Amino acid sequence: MDEGWELLFNGKEIKEWRYYDSVSRKITGWTVSNGHLHKPSGIKAGNIMTNKTYDNYIFSWEWRLEDGGNNGVKYFITEERKAALGHEYQMIDDKKVKDPFYSNGSFYLIVKPIDGKPNLPMGSWNHSQIKVKGNNVEHWLNGIKILSYICGSKEVMERVPKTKFKNVLKFGKKIKGHILLTDHNDACWYRNIKIKELP
Repeated sequence: MDEGWELLFNGKEIKEWRYYDSVSRKITGWTVSNGHLHKPSGIKAGNIMTNKTYDNYIFSWEWRLEDGGNNGVKYFITEERKAALGHEYQMIDDKKVKDPFYSNGSFYLIVKPIDGKPNLPMGSWNHSQIKVKGNNVEHWLNGIKILSYICGSKEVMERVPKTKFKNVLKFGKKIKGHILLTDHNDACWYRNIKIKELP
């Protein structure tokens, strides 16, 4: 492991994670096999989030979806909101997307990614990163920065009221929070999940 990185999934057990709504409930539905964390299709496995909260960091992970798949990683998650709502790095098969604001790698519904981003075919392993430093956030996909935004900026805060997040506490602003793997209906695989906290 490179200096400063903390492994959040060791390929064997799900111990750095908990359910959004419970510190102690045993995680079921998510499975570990061949070093991968897997959310099977059609199973209600529940949203799982990091035990710890994070402020400034690089969160890095690899993921794989099947054709037509949809999932996402959420960050700035707080239990104050009483729901698993936060900024979302969208993971989706772009073949099923008409609006770039919910395309692969977008800040879901709020900031669209660049044109010509490096999508790989579904079934391939993608590498993604979320970088948070102060109010500055970047989404990376397969080694390319595909979007950046400033929390609390005019661009972000004018977009929030046009979405389902309009009544969500502090949405669009920077908060210290958990990172969450969503339970969509579709199958998804993860590996090499790690984080580097930044000063």
